Amino acid sequence: MTISIIGAGPGGLTCARILQKHGVPVTVYDKDPHPQARNQGGTLDLHADDGQLALREAGLLDEFLALARPEGQEMRKLDPLGRLLAHHVPAAGEMFKPEIDRGQLRALLLDSLEPGTVHWGSTLDRVEAPGRLRFTDGTTVETELVIGADGAWSRVRPAVSAAVPEYAGITFLEAWFDDVENAHPELAELVGQGSAMAADGERCLFAQRNSGDHIRVYIIQRLPSDWIGSSSEVRGRLLAEFSGWSPSMLRMITDNDGPYVDRPLYVLPVPHAWEHTPGVTLLGDAAHLMPPLGVGVNLAMVDACELALALADSGSLGEGVARYEKTMVPGWEEVARRLENGAQGLLDVD
Repeated sequence: MTISIIGAGPGGLTCARILQKHGVPVTVYDKDPHPQARNQGGTLDLHADDGQLALREAGLLDEFLALARPEGQEMRKLDPLGRLLAHHVPAAGEMFKPEIDRGQLRALLLDSLEPGTVHWGSTLDRVEAPGRLRFTDGTTVETELVIGADGAWSRVRPAVSAAVPEYAGITFLEAWFDDVENAHPELAELVGQGSAMAADGERCLFAQRNSGDHIRVYIIQRLPSDWIGSSSEVRGRLLAEFSGWSPSMLRMITDNDGPYVDRPLYVLPVPHAWEHTPGVTLLGDAAHLMPPLGVGVNLAMVDACELALALADSGSLGEGVARYEKTMVPGWEEVARRLENGAQGLLDVD
C-alpha cells in the first residue's frame, strides 16, 4: 500500500510514526523548505486522556514527559488592573496537561521517523483525481491513500468537502517577549510559570510562558478580519482600546520584542462531515477547525492515532478509512458543538 500524508504538523507526524511502528510504509509531504524554515508557534498542553495517549501509542510518551513543563499548568486570572482574581498552582507530580513548545513536539516526532519520510518543499496544489496528487512545481505523485493533515486551509479538503473556514469574529494579535527574567522581569512576575489572562468583556490579554525564557502574549479583540491592514498605528490603536487598563498590564502591548503577528481566528461550519470518498480522508484542523481552546492539537493527535491503528489493523485501506470516519466524525461534531462560539467566551469577564 502507498499512503501519502500532506502536512508535517503534530497530527500528520503522529500518524506517520504510528504507521511506521506497525510496519506500514508512509510518505509525508510538507511545504516548508526544511524543518527550521519558520517558527512553529507557542506552547501546547497535551492531555493525559487524549494527546498523551497518542504519544504512548507512538512509543514517545517518556521522551515527551522528559521535555514537558508541568509547571506550565499554572494559571492566573487577573483583572484589567493586574489584580489576582484566581490562581491554579499544579500539585506536585501533576501531569494531566503539561506544556511543551510546539517546535519541541514537532522535533520529537520528526526524530522518531525513518530517514527520508518527510519530503520538504512539497506544496500540494490539489488532489487531481483519486490516487493522484499534483504539486505546485508541476510534479505528480500516485498514491492509494492521501491523508489531509494540512491545517485550516487544507488543499486536500476540497476533494471530499466544499466547506471553507469562516471568520469567527475574533482576532489574536501575537506579541513576543525574550529573555524575560532579565529584560522583562515585571512581566515575568505577573505571568508566573504558566499562563495569565485578563478580560473586560470586549478585549482580553492572554500570556503564556514558553521554554527558553520566552513569553507569548495574545491580544484578543472582536474586530474585522482585515483590521490590521487598515491601521498604520497598531500600537497607538491598541493603547486607545485598552486605555482603562493598568500600566503593568499594558506592558503586554508596549514592551514586546519584534513585530506583532496578526492571527484572525477561523472555524469550519458545525457540523462538518463528508461522504466517504475512496482514497482520501482528513484529520486535525483540515477536518474540524475549532477555536483555540486547548483541544486542537490533542484532537488532531487522537485522530492520527485512531486512523493509523485502523489502517494497520484492517484488511484494506478503504476498510480502515471507513472505520476511522465512522467513529471519529461523530466525535468531532460533539466537541465542535461544545466549543461553537467559544472564542467569544475568551472576552468574558466571568
